[in-house]
Amino acid sequence: MDFTLTEEQEKLRDTVRRFATTELVGIARKVEEEDEPPSHDVVKRFAELGLLGVNIDEKYGGVGMTHFDAVLVLEEMAKVSPAVAFPVFESCFGPILAIAHFAPEELRQRIIPKVCAGEMIVAVSMSEPDAGSALTDLTTRGRIEGDKIVINGQKRWCSGAGHADAYVVYCRLSDEPGAKGVGAVLVEKERKGFSFGKRERHMGFRGITSADMYFDNVEVPISNMIVPAGGFRKLMEAFDLERCGNATMSLAIAQSALDYVLEYTQERKQFGKPIVDFQAVQLRLAEMAMKVDAARLLLYRAVINAQNGLPSIRESSIAKCFANEMVREVTGSAVQMMGGYGYSREYPMEQKMRDGWGWGIAGGAIDIQKVNIAAALVGRRFDQRR
Repeated sequence: MDFTLTEEQEKLRDTVRRFATTELVGIARKVEEEDEPPSHDVVKRFAELGLLGVNIDEKYGGVGMTHFDAVLVLEEMAKVSPAVAFPVFESCFGPILAIAHFAPEELRQRIIPKVCAGEMIVAVSMSEPDAGSALTDLTTRGRIEGDKIVINGQKRWCSGAGHADAYVVYCRLSDEPGAKGVGAVLVEKERKGFSFGKRERHMGFRGITSADMYFDNVEVPISNMIVPAGGFRKLMEAFDLERCGNATMSLAIAQSALDYVLEYTQERKQFGKPIVDFQAVQLRLAEMAMKVDAARLLLYRAVINAQNGLPSIRESSIAKCFANEMVREVTGSAVQMMGGYGYSREYPMEQKMRDGWGWGIAGGAIDIQKVNIAAALVGRRFDQRR
């Protein structure tokens, strides 16, 4: 095992870092203040620089690099702002992976190149009012009628709702109970009968829209089916990679918090000396650094072992779970060390704490990841209904 980045990987990381720190800081500040996503022009700029679809095959307009390369890109972007980095997350770790791996070729050719070119934003819609962690309890129904699918139901907690151009909608496509009846369909925003509820406002994640979505006899062509009923396992395999994207977001926030507070503690003086000279501060900085490094190594293991395929549920769940808990601890310590400055909105740390907390809820809650880990350890799934 070699834990050193190659010259090409270092060059990629440094190039993205320069772009993020020189061109995205002002955009990130505006996104946070206005709570609106980065514009489509910004997303197109990402495409021009090859930041969208980093790990997507070149024949679909992607860059054709590895999942690990995509992690390096996403981390540098998300250090500045998870919301600004979100289009990169969606194109490298989000719903596009389900389309790229499992959708019919015609649908891949129709959608993925547009996403990689910054011409289309695609979000994933999974949860419902009564189906979050219990995802196989979905009631949104897609009824197949000849050459079309008619969709009825309600979805909730869709990141990108109202802003994205199309949605990978998990729904029930047959009368089979549980997971056997679940598949996924692509639904474009302009479809008749497709509407959105009031925009939600969260503790963090400013600039990442969310709202309920309503389907009232929404018709899409049968060619928009990504996976048919019975394809739930495939969807979850793609979701294992999304967990790695989630872990990367947590890692980026924690690393940026550590970088900021490391500089702060060397400049901030109390009792006539920099506070870094106090042993209590030194110990806390060391603990933060250890946790960040551990999270990075767990994430790297998951994506490197997957190469260009999909990671295991065990390794991706461990990486996500550890990173989700780690970022809460690291940002909390950073706020505490900065005192009133950490709690002030004039400084960036309170935002990092708010954003960091959300990733342990999004994409599968921390406790659900622990159940997945335990199931992988014993080699069987646990029925939560008994």
